[in-house]
Amino acid sequence: MDVVLRSIAIIIEVALLAGIAYCFLQGVKLAVTDMGAGTKYNRALTMAVAMIFAIVVVFFIAHLTTFYPTV
Repeated sequence: MDVVLRSIAIIIEVALLAGIAYCFLQGVKLAVTDMGAGTKYNRALTMAVAMIFAIVVVFFIAHLTTFYPTV
């Protein structure tokens, strides 16, 4: 039962942290666009944000599965 509760807690926590990271990265993308990057670099910005988001989510998953305390 402890493994099931720990897994559910990790999934919920990764989902919350991924949502926060997504909003933060979209805000950074918007700020860069407002500073003059325009539509010329929109595709590159989207790819960069997606790659950074994927790396951050993988880090969250690795960190939480390694260091999350047992229930």
